[in-house]
Amino acid sequence: MAPKVKGSTKSISLSEPILGKAEKEALCAVIDSNWLTMGDRVTEFERAFAELHESFDAVAVSSCTAGLHLCLQALGVGPGDEVLVPSLTFVATANSVLYAGASPVFVDIERERMPHIALEDAKAKCSPKTKAVIVMHYGGYLVDIPSWRSFADEHGLLLIEDAAHAPAVGEVGRHSDASAFSFFANKNMSTAEGGMVLARDKSVLERVRRMRSHGMTTGTLDRHRGHAYSYDVTALGYNYRMDELRAAVGTVQLQHVTEWNRRRRELALQYREKLAAALPETDIPFMEEHRTASHLMPILLPVTADREKVMAELREAGIQTSIHYPPIHRFSYYLRKVPGVVLPETEKFSDRELSLPLHPSLTERDINRVVESLRKAVRGNK
Repeated sequence: MAPKVKGSTKSISLSEPILGKAEKEALCAVIDSNWLTMGDRVTEFERAFAELHESFDAVAVSSCTAGLHLCLQALGVGPGDEVLVPSLTFVATANSVLYAGASPVFVDIERERMPHIALEDAKAKCSPKTKAVIVMHYGGYLVDIPSWRSFADEHGLLLIEDAAHAPAVGEVGRHSDASAFSFFANKNMSTAEGGMVLARDKSVLERVRRMRSHGMTTGTLDRHRGHAYSYDVTALGYNYRMDELRAAVGTVQLQHVTEWNRRRRELALQYREKLAAALPETDIPFMEEHRTASHLMPILLPVTADREKVMAELREAGIQTSIHYPPIHRFSYYLRKVPGVVLPETEKFSDRELSLPLHPSLTERDINRVVESLRKAVRGNK
């Protein structure tokens, strides 16, 4: 939710879903059908998502977190295994490893201007227990998947993509063993809650499909239509299903995500140009030409800036900002679970990072206002 601001000035949200008549009609059609979960609309959404990502199929789930958990379990990651993960990500990336019974091993980022999980640090932290690595496309900026594929193959590891920030861009999901996407309310396309899983092996994706619904061999719709009369449970499963309402919205959103990604990139370029002119003491991660879905607009404040004060002043001006991310290894739970972790580059980045508003509904006037308000907040109204 955007901060409240005095007067008639419009508040500028950090993120904002685009929802309209088509989504409303899709929801009404589900209600009129009287079939609310795991039906034809889920299947339609899965097939459309798979086609967009040039995959043979996809499995819709209740969240990206659920998707990551299922990826790990379907690939055979479990107790006694270690999984290399970034600490600069949402906590679900590491939590999913614990859900599978394995141990997360935190890996530093490359550097402040390239906040992706670092290949050299990953190599240093490989052990005989290492079973997999999860790479995360921070802010929608694509990780060098060919390099990570080579690393995984060389060390006999599974490669999993946390693609929460990167739908419909580049070759995301095509070269890893499995990948998980997010449709949370603040993502590039949204179903409010929800996620999707891709895998390059059909048997892995079939295990994901079965485990998302209690390990059952048939679904309610199959039995309703007389295609089956009972079911078996062949594995420990979960209630990670997607309902028809979310799938209907997702199918509509999917038709626009490529264009929305393009608009996000345009806005990110505007930010880069205007910040370079108005506030050159800020740094912007990644090179301008880096391939991206532009999910986030991260900047690095000057080392001398008081970030909390800057955020408070922007909020007073009606501009919402955030931090992506507090490092997972600094959270109290993980300090107890995995003590003694030091990641110098991750910590430097996180201490300076500030995420500015970025979504397709923004205008150039909005960008100008954000940049000018940020300049005043950083320089003390000079």
